[in-house]
Amino acid sequence: MKNPVILIVNANRSELETFAKELEAEGYATVGVSSLKELGRAITVQENTKLALLDLVGFDKSIWKYCDRMNKVKIPFIVIAPQRSPAIQRDSMKHGANGLLVKPLGIKELIEHIHAALGD
Repeated sequence: MKNPVILIVNANRSELETFAKELEAEGYATVGVSSLKELGRAITVQENTKLALLDLVGFDKSIWKYCDRMNKVKIPFIVIAPQRSPAIQRDSMKHGANGLLVKPLGIKELIEHIHAALGD
């Protein structure tokens, strides 16, 4: 069996690569996507995906339909938002997010949330 995978969704390739390196240094396998089209494919072939980290920056409201798809195939996800907002919090919970983190985000905080979400 393959290692569990964390799906990193971030429109900013540089941030995506930074998150991937940090998580891989912690022993996690990662798959990064930077577009909704790539996200759709990743959800479809998700057999080992145990968690998704979803940065909202750079995506429009159609991102929420992909969140609904992740719920349908039982991929838990944590939303990363550019600011604290009641609307973002409401939409995140409405579409099944397992948590909401706000930028700026330290890697230690992110790792703690991942451990909690994965139960490890």
